[in-house]
Amino acid sequence: MVQGLCPSRRVCLYSTMPLLAEWLLCHSLVACLLLHSLALSATTAGLHGANTGCPESCYCSEMADGGRVVRCSNMHLAEVPHDLPNDTRRLYLDGNLLTTIPADAFAGLPLLNELDLSHNELTQMEPGAFRGLVPSLRSLDLSSNRLTTLEPEVLGGLRAQANLTHNPWHCDCRLQVAMPRLDLEPVSLAGVVCHTSEPKDVGVDTGVPFIMVAADLDLCAGLKRTTDVAMLVTMFGWFAMVISYLVYYVRHNQEDARRHLEYLKSLPSILDRPEESSKLSTVV
Repeated sequence: MVQGLCPSRRVCLYSTMPLLAEWLLCHSLVACLLLHSLALSATTAGLHGANTGCPESCYCSEMADGGRVVRCSNMHLAEVPHDLPNDTRRLYLDGNLLTTIPADAFAGLPLLNELDLSHNELTQMEPGAFRGLVPSLRSLDLSSNRLTTLEPEVLGGLRAQANLTHNPWHCDCRLQVAMPRLDLEPVSLAGVVCHTSEPKDVGVDTGVPFIMVAADLDLCAGLKRTTDVAMLVTMFGWFAMVISYLVYYVRHNQEDARRHLEYLKSLPSILDRPEESSKLSTVV
């Protein structure tokens, strides 16, 4: 029967080769498409995790106009999460246990326009803590922490409206010098209310916004006096050193002059000896 359908093996082989090639080609295309889809899925998943992943301790939601709202409130966090999505527009870290904000803590969030750090234990913010947020950040909440002073290097030129209330601000020369260098909205500085002050005899009333008393008081006066005294002591020390050197120089020169004078006095006796020896030789 087979011989009837296919008179010879060569003819049968030639008749089945196109079908075999078509079958191999079809399966090769399917395999290529499958590998391509798997690679595309892996790439998409990787990009999704890198750009829009949500930290485990936070809740993320999409905004209607794009971007994300990331809520990490009351999660007992001791540090700022490192895997925040870079399309975050609003970040809530209030009610945690943050004690410090390190440099570049929010450097990967170029779209962030609202940041809530209230009700933490913040006592220190390192220079460059808000680096990268100057163009975008519009609202910064630092209320109800343990901040005592503000440094221009920390805020890095932020022009946001800041809530600085309910912090134990220490009103001193350092704060008075820093205040005019801050680029925050002026209304924000009204939240800096003096809790303690230095020097104590200046008369800064506690519970009064520092911006109201800073123009009338000079909290750097005591520091200036201390600086003046230090300068006087330094100048007196240099003056004493110069006088000591002059005295040493004069005495040293006096000794040299005395030895030189003694040497000159001894010269005639030395010159007379050859004359005496010549007289003796003549007599002989």
